[in-house]
Amino acid sequence: MEVLGGLTRRVLLASSLLRAQDDVTFKSDVKVVNLLATVRGKNGELLRDLTKEDFVLLEKGRPQNIQYFSRQSDLPLRLGLLVDVSLSQEEVLDAERAASYRFFDRILREKQDEVFVITFETMARVRLGFTGSRKHLEEALAFVETPTRKQVNAAGYSGTAVYDAVASGAELMKSQPGRKAQLLLSDGVDSTSTFTLQQAIEECLRTDTLVYSIYFAGRSGFGVSGRGIMERLARETGGGFFEIGKRMSAEAVFDAIQEELRSQYSIGYVSDEPVGYPAFRKVSLSTKQKGLRVQTRDGYWPRR
Repeated sequence: MEVLGGLTRRVLLASSLLRAQDDVTFKSDVKVVNLLATVRGKNGELLRDLTKEDFVLLEKGRPQNIQYFSRQSDLPLRLGLLVDVSLSQEEVLDAERAASYRFFDRILREKQDEVFVITFETMARVRLGFTGSRKHLEEALAFVETPTRKQVNAAGYSGTAVYDAVASGAELMKSQPGRKAQLLLSDGVDSTSTFTLQQAIEECLRTDTLVYSIYFAGRSGFGVSGRGIMERLARETGGGFFEIGKRMSAEAVFDAIQEELRSQYSIGYVSDEPVGYPAFRKVSLSTKQKGLRVQTRDGYWPRR
C-alpha cells in the first residue's frame, strides 16, 4: 500500500479506497445535526433507559428541540482501527492485536458494519480499506508490527504521525453512513505529522467521527507524555479515553468500548439558526437529572 506522505496523497488514497467499495446511497437532510451520546450514572455505570425528555440540548447557549431520538441505535457502524507501530509501542502490540481482533469479531454485524485499518509511525499507511470480512481483517492485523531497531537505524530516522493518522481516518469516513468511530492505539506523542492536533480534531468533527483513545505510555524517546493529547482527541470528538496498564488490560479496554457502542443514544435536531456562514457551533448536551455525565462531541461544522 502506498505511503501517505502528505495531504494530497492522503486524500487521493482515501478517495480511491472509497470508490473501491460497493456504492452506498445515504440520503439525509443536511440541516439535521446528529449527535451520538453515552450517559453514565454517579458510579460510572452506563445508563440505557433514558428518554428524549431527560435531555437538555443547547447550541451556542440557546435551547434546541430534539426531533429525532433512539436508544441503542441499529444504524450501520463504520469503525477505523488506528495502530501506532512506532518502537514505543512494541511492548503492548501483541496484546493490542489480539484484543482488536476479538473486539471486531464480536461487534461487527455481517453485511451491515465495516472496518478499516491504518498503521502509523513516521507516516500513516492504510493497511485495509473498508471491509466486513473477518478473514481480511485477521490477515491485515497479522501484519501489524513495529519495525525492528535495525530497520529504524537503517532508515536513519524515526517518529510518530498521530495527527495524520486521525485525519486520514476521518477522510475515509467521509460519505459513509451510520455511526462512525475511530479506535486510536498510541502513546499520543506526535513528531512527524503535517496536520496539527486541532486540524485532526476538526476533520473528525466535519465527518461526525468519534475518537476512542486507547492510551499506552510506552517508552517515548522524547521524555514527554501524550496522555493529554489522547484525552483531548476523545473529549472533543465525543469518544472515550482508556488507558492500558496494570488496572486495565487491552482486552478489558476493548470490552468497555464495545459496551459503550452498544449503549449509545442517537439524537437529531434542526438548529434554530440558519446556516449562513459555516463557522463552528458549540453544542452542549446534558440531563435534567443532576450528577449524570453525558459523553458527546462539543460542537459541529454546519453544512450548506
